[in-house]
Amino acid sequence: MAHRTLAYEAIAEALRKAVLSKALPEGTVLLEGPIAAIFDSSRTPVKQALAKLEAEGHVRKFDGRGVLAGRRGDPLRLPVTREMLELEPEAAEYPKTFAWRGIYYDFEKTVILRAVYGAARINELALARHYGVGRTVAGDLLQHAAMTGIVVRDDKAKWRINPLDEARFRNLYEVRLLMEPAALRTAIPRIPHEQIAGMKRRLLDAIESYPAIDGSELDAIEEDLHVDALRHSENGELLEALKRTHCVLVAGKHIQRAVRGPDAVDAFMDEHLGIVEAIEAQDFLTARDRLARHLLSSSRKAAERLEAFRALNSRTEVPFVLD
Repeated sequence: MAHRTLAYEAIAEALRKAVLSKALPEGTVLLEGPIAAIFDSSRTPVKQALAKLEAEGHVRKFDGRGVLAGRRGDPLRLPVTREMLELEPEAAEYPKTFAWRGIYYDFEKTVILRAVYGAARINELALARHYGVGRTVAGDLLQHAAMTGIVVRDDKAKWRINPLDEARFRNLYEVRLLMEPAALRTAIPRIPHEQIAGMKRRLLDAIESYPAIDGSELDAIEEDLHVDALRHSENGELLEALKRTHCVLVAGKHIQRAVRGPDAVDAFMDEHLGIVEAIEAQDFLTARDRLARHLLSSSRKAAERLEAFRALNSRTEVPFVLD
């Protein structure tokens, strides 16, 4: 398996093999968090892998958190291990597949907190040396960061930090405010009922456990509404344009925690829940209005956090960033 295999495909392949071979007993409860830990990944590719396996009939939903392995069997709560997934302890293909993921969160935070001070160039070799990885892994790291818009490649194929000042935050939220409701209009009737149920279940779980929510859970909740649900829109051009705004989904959490502390979590889940409930009811007008209010609120909070961050901090030197 090459290291550029999509993360969710690699996870789905390993789980599929384990289910078919009965290494995972039928009825075993599969949860996103423990599986993500096994593969050293975020929850998003695990969620995608489980959705793929459900569509194939290898796992099924039940009245509880997670999904069940196989087509039959009562819920069986066992600790899922690498051995159960028939992964060797030192398996070579998975460290290669996910090597960049182990350092991505720190890289993302470092770049975003530097981006508020303007553009700068990233030295790919220095980046690799800083994290003790090869150039290939550093390249994978930058390619993923480019997908969210926090870094870009210039005309000379050099990597640069994409600045995140007040004007860009404002412009990005304006784009989202114009485009997300339009994308949602054709997405609502096409979003599978089980996907909506999963979105709602994750939100209710997060509200119940608030404020003890980790970064990967926040990312999954944001992507549920602002990426995965909208992906069902009929307008592919809108979706391509929205990809350029995804950096605000991740920038806010890093700036917020830099200002308010590592355990600070903005309680936006109720706003998301209201939108999801309107989607569930196939009520586009209510969903549109709630989404617009949510985006306006998020834009205001982003501006306030950016101002507070600059008031409390000064620019720090980063080994792989060149002015």
